[in-house]
Amino acid sequence: MRLAPLLVLLAFPLALATSALGQEKENSETTAQKSAAETKEKKVSAPPKKPVKAPDKYYAVFNTTKGRFVIEVTRKWAPIGADHFYNLIKSGYYDGAKFFRVVPGFVVQWGLAADPKATANWRKTLKDEPVVASNMRGYVTYAKTGRPNSRTTQVYINLQDNNRLDSMGFAPFGKVVSGLDVVEEFFAGYNGKTPRDMQQRIENEGNEYLGKDFPKLDGIKKATVTKKKLAEQKKSGPTDKGSGKPAK
Repeated sequence: MRLAPLLVLLAFPLALATSALGQEKENSETTAQKSAAETKEKKVSAPPKKPVKAPDKYYAVFNTTKGRFVIEVTRKWAPIGADHFYNLIKSGYYDGAKFFRVVPGFVVQWGLAADPKATANWRKTLKDEPVVASNMRGYVTYAKTGRPNSRTTQVYINLQDNNRLDSMGFAPFGKVVSGLDVVEEFFAGYNGKTPRDMQQRIENEGNEYLGKDFPKLDGIKKATVTKKKLAEQKKSGPTDKGSGKPAK
């Protein structure tokens, strides 16, 4: 008659142990999931071990804080630059970046990453290329210094015909085929009011610096590439719809 209560007492600690093991397993799985998510979030854009050759023609789609614009890239104009731009976008380099230089009637410039670690990862320079297309309104070109082979990740869109830049070696690799009106709406209020060391500060501190000192700057939400030409927007607006299917 006393055997049954004893069995109950023995079963109770066993149930507690089983419950504890189950809870420990659940906690372990939750920790692993959180760790995996954090690792994914902390992934910083970096050049691929084997850069991908870009299609002969592709479309770079930029969804921004003002709306969407699309760049048609023609590889034969500047193969090195076109391939580099393709790999930058595929790696997510431009996501979150700000349009830090907006000069109405001249250019809109960007290309320093939101995360300074990403900027450092892509610091390697490109060889210069001959100027095939001209720096006309809407055409897209890499920024560079006066030194040979100094192109990296910074690019600009011409807001007027800047043909004089052709003789300086600025080689366009694409042109805006949709959303140039969006580009012209980017905040330009800081023009002429930025410090000389602004670019260096962005390289070192990224968006942390810009968010504190230049909070009104427009930026890129997401950039993707597609081989399919997108329909031109009749009226641009702050939407992410129609960004296109990313190219493989």
